[in-house]
Amino acid sequence: MNCGAVILEGWLRSGLGEGAGFTSLDWVARQFQSKLGFAPHPGTLNLSLAGGDWDTARSEMEQSPGIAIEPPTGFCAAKCFTLVIDGRIQGAAVIPEVPDYPADKLEIIAPISVRDALRLSDGDRITLQLLIA
Repeated sequence: MNCGAVILEGWLRSGLGEGAGFTSLDWVARQFQSKLGFAPHPGTLNLSLAGGDWDTARSEMEQSPGIAIEPPTGFCAAKCFTLVIDGRIQGAAVIPEVPDYPADKLEIIAPISVRDALRLSDGDRITLQLLIA
């Protein structure tokens, strides 16, 4: 496994609208704050990724323990990986541990609205520096 920073490019897409509810749950917000060092802005930034670099990064993330988000009964677990968005915004990739999670999707949390801060629209390209450890 690579255990280092990986540069990836993805394209912004709309999500299902479930991220805001998830990031606003008390137990989620507490764990993000204690384990990642920030309270997430409500919602997630959804990217589509494809290609060999993404396939490799996804495989490494699946094999890595990441930063565990441990749920109470009735919720799914997740793991996180720290990242930097477009070289300037600290955040984290959130990988829900659910069956059939789309292989081309990456959900990102940050302490601010990344869409607003970078004036992004669906289809815009975003570069990430992802730390897989």
